[in-house]
Amino acid sequence: MSKDFNFDRRLVLQAGSALGLSALSGTLLAQSNWPTKPIRFIVPFVPGGTSDIVARTVATELSKQLPHPLVLENKAGGGGVPAMQEVARAAGDGHTIILGHVGSMAVNPYIFANTGYDVNKDFVPVTLLAKVPSLFVVHPDFPAKNLKELVEYAKRHPGKINYGSAGNASAGHLAIEYLKMTTGTQMTHIPYKGTGPALTDLLAGRLDFFSAGTPALLQHIKSGKLRAIATGTPQRIASLPDLPTVAESGYKGFESVQWYGVLAPSSTPPDIVKRMQEECRKALRSPAISERFASEDAVIGGGTSAEFSAFITQQQKLWKEVVAKAKIKAD
Repeated sequence: MSKDFNFDRRLVLQAGSALGLSALSGTLLAQSNWPTKPIRFIVPFVPGGTSDIVARTVATELSKQLPHPLVLENKAGGGGVPAMQEVARAAGDGHTIILGHVGSMAVNPYIFANTGYDVNKDFVPVTLLAKVPSLFVVHPDFPAKNLKELVEYAKRHPGKINYGSAGNASAGHLAIEYLKMTTGTQMTHIPYKGTGPALTDLLAGRLDFFSAGTPALLQHIKSGKLRAIATGTPQRIASLPDLPTVAESGYKGFESVQWYGVLAPSSTPPDIVKRMQEECRKALRSPAISERFASEDAVIGGGTSAEFSAFITQQQKLWKEVVAKAKIKAD
């Protein structure tokens, strides 16, 4: 082997090493520089609902951790499609993210013919934030003390029960449609523009039946303003230990939980996605959030992007079937 060859080989190795170090330093620099300005955290619902509560709780803690704050923007309407469109078009620099949930990620793909984006291609899952129990509640004046009595009433009076939701394809809408399908009942859906407005009418007695997550309902249940008749979780929840599950009430295998996670434009670099996931995980394990979520029986997330992606795929399979059987249509 010639000396010239050895010399050339050393130059190639040195150059390769330099390139590798350069790439590594570039990645580390991108991570260390993020964020360089406030982060827009878009929530595709009006304030007051479970999604808004989860997002604000996490955003408050993340704003303490990061050099720039998260600024919440409630962009409701259109089943969350306009908000998703905006984020899909946003720069993938980690400064625009969105709260994804069962409706936007696992239902909209099957009820809208053309949203202008593909949830599986135009977004990258960052992390699951929380799974929240779906509670089924009635106004205290409604003549049903439990799920069995509600089902019997619904079968005696088809379509007479009015139930509200935060909007078409919202988590509450899906939970009750799934329950209707499971119990073989007919009820009338009245969609609102958010959990808050629907809850106002429910508390006033203008609605009979409703489903939402624990953060939005627990205070009203404990004050006696609403009556909880079942939880969609597989097991009973600590905050309402006497409340039976739907499965315990005679419908084995029924499970409905609400879930919320962070998504970013698909062009967001993997190193920034990882940094976001790590920061979310840290925030979710802070005393402020862990205690708040525990009091509402929420299961804390914080896992990897790949884990959240696999969970979304599983949820899409489940709700595609429910959408087809319940014949849920876009507004």
